[in-house]
Amino acid sequence: MGRRRPGGPTLEEVAVRAGVGRGTVSRVINNAAGVKASTRRAVQRAVEELGYVPNLAARSLAGRRADAVALVLTEPDWRQFAEPFFSEIVRSLGDALADTGMQLLLTLVRSDMERQRFLEYARGGRVDGALLVSVHAGDPLPDMLAEARLPTVMLGRRSGDEHVSYVDADNVGGARSAVAHLLKRGRREIATITGPLDMYVAQCRLRGYREALAAAGRGGERSWVAESDFTQESGRRAMAELLERHPEIDGVLAASDTTAVGALQALRAAGRRVPEDVAVIGFDDFPLAERTEPRLTTVRQPLEEIGRAMIRLLLEEMEEPAVAWRHVILRTELVVRESS
Repeated sequence: MGRRRPGGPTLEEVAVRAGVGRGTVSRVINNAAGVKASTRRAVQRAVEELGYVPNLAARSLAGRRADAVALVLTEPDWRQFAEPFFSEIVRSLGDALADTGMQLLLTLVRSDMERQRFLEYARGGRVDGALLVSVHAGDPLPDMLAEARLPTVMLGRRSGDEHVSYVDADNVGGARSAVAHLLKRGRREIATITGPLDMYVAQCRLRGYREALAAAGRGGERSWVAESDFTQESGRRAMAELLERHPEIDGVLAASDTTAVGALQALRAAGRRVPEDVAVIGFDDFPLAERTEPRLTTVRQPLEEIGRAMIRLLLEEMEEPAVAWRHVILRTELVVRESS
């Protein structure tokens, strides 16, 4: 039931280190009954000392499944969990998993200690796969899970050369279509409020903004860009900062609907009318986009489809590990309302 990673220890080596037979090691790894506590501790100590990684895929093929999938939220800022994005994605993933008979376990992993704890939890066979949400650049968790051979699918990606399986929206194309819409409406002084730029999703939306302006022969200089953390308050501050730099702004693309709500507040406080003076576009198409005043033009992410695609890829990986990582990018759609 064990596998040898290149240069990694084997099940037999763990057995020798623990002074027990191979079958005993297998029973401990698979949490089987009938093993003395002292023997179990000796095996677990040998596993830790050697850095042995159980073959979770092989154990699943043998029928020993946990019937549980971990939804891992890696966002370090607690405030982010109050944002609509998280509730919407949890709902879409839960709906997609509902007919499988598997449990969806919510897990927060925001520090090195929590990463290691979750890795050991996964190695113990307590989950059959992992869905990762809100992964920032440089986060090693996807690589750690890949090395442990735990089926894993990310929502979004850490960079343009991501090698772990993921499902993403066309963030570049969505932002590009939003700015093209503003230009068609006669807006010429267009700014953007990005998300955190250590996240690839925010970098892609910024790229789409700049590509649309470049195609129209316009600038997109740094002073027309303000960073947020996808929250309403950060959107309000960023919009106020942009107005101070460029009072002539007549259009703005916000990197999320929640950020756009903050921008609307700042514009109202500054006496700017939307859309007469400044047109505003968000990104996501959450239900709150229908409740703003005026109603928010936004780029729709297909969250239901994203949830279904993530579950489909994960189940396929659990049944038969693929040779290649699978990358799925889904189309976005501009939803035009009164704010633009």
